[in-house]
Amino acid sequence: MRSYRDLFRTPEFTPLFLAASAQTLARTASGLALATLVHRETASPLLTALSMFGPSLAHVLGATLLMSAADRLPPRAATAGTALAFAAATALLALPGLPLPAVFAVLLLQGLVASVGGGVGWGLLNEILPRDGYLLGRSVFSVMHGLTQITGYATGGLLLALLSPRATLLLAASLYGTAALVARLGLTRRPPRATGRPSVRATRLANARLWASPARRHVYLGLWIPNGLIVGCESLYVSHAPDSAGVLFACAAAGMLAGDVTVGRLVPPVRRRRLTTPLLLLLATPYLLLVLHPPLAVTAVLVAMASAGFGASLVQQERLMALTPPDLSGHALGLHSSGMLTMQGVSAALAGGLAQLTSPATTMTALAAASTAVTLLLAATRPATAARGTSHPA
Repeated sequence: MRSYRDLFRTPEFTPLFLAASAQTLARTASGLALATLVHRETASPLLTALSMFGPSLAHVLGATLLMSAADRLPPRAATAGTALAFAAATALLALPGLPLPAVFAVLLLQGLVASVGGGVGWGLLNEILPRDGYLLGRSVFSVMHGLTQITGYATGGLLLALLSPRATLLLAASLYGTAALVARLGLTRRPPRATGRPSVRATRLANARLWASPARRHVYLGLWIPNGLIVGCESLYVSHAPDSAGVLFACAAAGMLAGDVTVGRLVPPVRRRRLTTPLLLLLATPYLLLVLHPPLAVTAVLVAMASAGFGASLVQQERLMALTPPDLSGHALGLHSSGMLTMQGVSAALAGGLAQLTSPATTMTALAAASTAVTLLLAATRPATAARGTSHPA
């Protein structure tokens, strides 16, 4: 599989792509709307950051308790059901007068649902595409993610100017409902990838099996920590530039789009394997300059440059799939997604707390320095099997 055209000729790829696009657009617009609403009501960088990225913290519970469901649920039903659950939760968040503790309780439930839904969706993508098409397919999803983020933040900013945060949340809920309909009508009914009932014990055993490989552990840490710290920087955009946060989010999405297209489509596989560390360093180093408090235009350029480094995750995911047996593919990808999002939630909480003690710009610089240090440490401690690119037994 060599081209994007080949991907869209593959049965079921298009409806899965369209359903994921609608959900990403809904998540982007609703996240900006909710963060704006919380910021207006509390003026707290911590609560604002947690309202946008806090649901990620629930992924650690999903990864440790529920992730076995990713390979043990019928993919079509689980995909449509996840979208419907998000539609209901987003509509609930739009209710006037909803107390702040109730808002965060809904966000916690959203995170739990998303932790399993991510494993189901990425496992289904791996099932639909041939093995040599996974990175190209994931690249298309990353491109879509970047484009819909740009669209979502631009549209969300416009809707917030024309309507209100609560009206924007209701529109996002309708988009989630559309995603559920597309998944239900467009995907084929498939059996679960693994037998047995989902359980905490099955989740624990599969996690232990995945974590037993030093090469897989190294890949997971590289996927979770460096970019999680940079998402902590992104969680402060609203506090750093309340009237222009949409611009910064759109520039970040544009940079991520450029990086994903370059890595997934233009760089040959032999060279691609050597790009992980340079891309992770690119992801962090532009944020170091924010300590100088540059003007908004310069900050937007730095954000776009840095976000191209998110392309490193494509290389790391390709490596993870090469190290993972097929019956654990959904669980492995779900664990990656949940661990990454959990780290993002932790980083958002850390960023919000530090920003209240210092400033958003100072905090972003500190998190970027930490991300750079972790990347260099991982590069220096790469297992021999990972360095040679050989597989490790499951």
